[in-house]
Amino acid sequence: MAKGWLIITEKENTARRISSILFQNVKRTRKLGINVYQSNNTYVLGLKGHIIQLDFPSEYNNWGKIPLNSLLRAEIVKKITQKNLAKILSDLAKKIDRVTIATDYDREGELIGVEALGIIRKANPNVEVDRAKYSAITPADIKQAFSKLTKVDFNLAKSAETRQKIDLIWGAVLTRLLSVSSGRLGKDFLSVGRVQSPTLRLIVEREEEIKNFKPKKYWEIFADFRKNSDIFTCKHVKRFDDKKEAEKAFKKISSQAEVLKFEKKVKNERPPIPFNTTEFLREASRFMSPNKAMSIAESLYMAGYISYPRTDNTVYPKTINLKAIARKFVESEFKKEANLVLSQPKLRATRGKRETKDHPPIYPTSVASKEDLKKDEWRIYELIVRRFLATLSPDAVWEHKSGLLESNGERFAFNVKKILDPGWREVYPYYRAEEGYVPDLRMGEIIEIVDKRLEEKETKPPPRYSTGNLIQLMEKLGLGTKSTRHEILNKLYSRRYVFGNPLRPSEVAFAVIDALKKNAELITLPEMTAKLEREMDEIAEGKLDDTKVVEESIVFLEQILSEIDLAELSRNLKEGVRKDKVVGKCPECGKDLVIRKSKDSKRFVGCTGFPKCRFTLPLPQNGSIYLTSKECEKHGIKKIKIRTKKGYWDLGCVYCNYLEWRESRGKEEAKKVEKAKEKLRKPRKLTR
Repeated sequence: MAKGWLIITEKENTARRISSILFQNVKRTRKLGINVYQSNNTYVLGLKGHIIQLDFPSEYNNWGKIPLNSLLRAEIVKKITQKNLAKILSDLAKKIDRVTIATDYDREGELIGVEALGIIRKANPNVEVDRAKYSAITPADIKQAFSKLTKVDFNLAKSAETRQKIDLIWGAVLTRLLSVSSGRLGKDFLSVGRVQSPTLRLIVEREEEIKNFKPKKYWEIFADFRKNSDIFTCKHVKRFDDKKEAEKAFKKISSQAEVLKFEKKVKNERPPIPFNTTEFLREASRFMSPNKAMSIAESLYMAGYISYPRTDNTVYPKTINLKAIARKFVESEFKKEANLVLSQPKLRATRGKRETKDHPPIYPTSVASKEDLKKDEWRIYELIVRRFLATLSPDAVWEHKSGLLESNGERFAFNVKKILDPGWREVYPYYRAEEGYVPDLRMGEIIEIVDKRLEEKETKPPPRYSTGNLIQLMEKLGLGTKSTRHEILNKLYSRRYVFGNPLRPSEVAFAVIDALKKNAELITLPEMTAKLEREMDEIAEGKLDDTKVVEESIVFLEQILSEIDLAELSRNLKEGVRKDKVVGKCPECGKDLVIRKSKDSKRFVGCTGFPKCRFTLPLPQNGSIYLTSKECEKHGIKKIKIRTKKGYWDLGCVYCNYLEWRESRGKEEAKKVEKAKEKLRKPRKLTR
């Protein structure tokens, strides 16, 4: 057998870049629609992510007929999803005696590499194997990785496969349970998952807090003070829940106040910490969905512009030359920011609380210009560059002033700050600097009061979760991993459980969580899934047997299924599904208007009184429909939002839209008739 070497990467473009970095005279050949890069007897092949999928045998595909309990202990089979890639791996295996796994270095990447290795070893059992670990696809990083090859971490791959097994069992059992119980099968099935359900519960319960919130009135007193030509405002130290008490205090305030306390300090504000995945997605959600931000970050990584974007680390390792990276940006669009960093006598980087050894925090690995990237790519790249430079920048310097004034026994306080030196804030402009002004005061000084106000206010409900805040909370609760949290949110959107940002749950989301809380509450709590994540770490460390973890999960689900009241579950879910389709009351017969589909799958709003009542309203045929809690004041019909690839579109009241369309169409018809009449009125030229 000829001696050969095969390098396996996770994606095709990574294979192309790595082959060009490591070898000269690289020849590209195309087999079965897949590129293979070859230099002499060395081959570089890029996969398409996982080439093997875990699944139940085909006889378990009938959701309605297969008993749920049978899924728990069914044999899980491995199916090759990329048959052409598997064929090429088998063919190349016969030409090599060594294979290097160069997939992304994390759980999923290790499993993807091990999957490919399994196919290779079927054709060539004696092949030698090693591992290339890198965090950036740059010449320096790749050459260093291939000069220090290590062993494949089979325990790490096993932990990823264990999670796949557990997620498959949980997802299949619970999704079928809810879908069959609710009558939602086919494309409209109700998906439930180990991480998805607790995350959805957080969103639903926050919405319930908002719905059930009863505002309480309170009163605040403000006074405007004048020293020389300076006027500044202070608030009374007390917030009043009783109006009479507030009015009594308000009347006591005289035209002067004495300064009881005044302090002025200069404080330094440290720059933000380096980006790990959670912090990056939280910040990137200012501009786009976390799922899109991660997709762009991955493409920037594979193009060699940034380091690996899936990391928990918030501490730069000593091996990274931070100063050299900053110098790269002196001749770029970030010239001013880079020079600020390099002007410091000593460069220092901020540190977060989490330090891991697998990958560094996210940082730029090469310089790009605006012309090199698309608009959204530039937004993400600029965010990462600015964050990196900010972590190396000088502190922001603030002047803080605080004090206390008293007028006839009523006290007013202030606490304001002003930027003296923006420091890192000049580099990272995404945080708003809130400044206030109060002149310097002296203890015992008498200040004039020029105005006073008693303002009635109301307590406000808690805010809805934004995608960024929710990802942060998921990390805190141990829901999902750095690699999956954005995918979970995307699944909630795609299954139409939530819409908008901040996130609002649909009626079906309420029904699903309500039903699960009544029948299987443990599924909706973060403790179980957080425990499983800890166990995945122990499997990766070789401390825990994977079969034991899977068995515990199965026993847990068996207990859940044995305690569920299927009739009650079905009732609750069907009512929730029905609510999610009710738009309002029919203006002709008073029965419910619901979203329906015609025989040719065209959707519309129709009356449940059909066939006696034939009232209908048209709907757009593209995009996902979400019923909002807002109702049309004129027709009492729920306003609608449509989600498309470009974002959300406020459709509003479908009845109002229909009436406007009919009126405009009538005007157009009238214009056509008038034009036709005008033609008839014009005298015709006689022809000979």
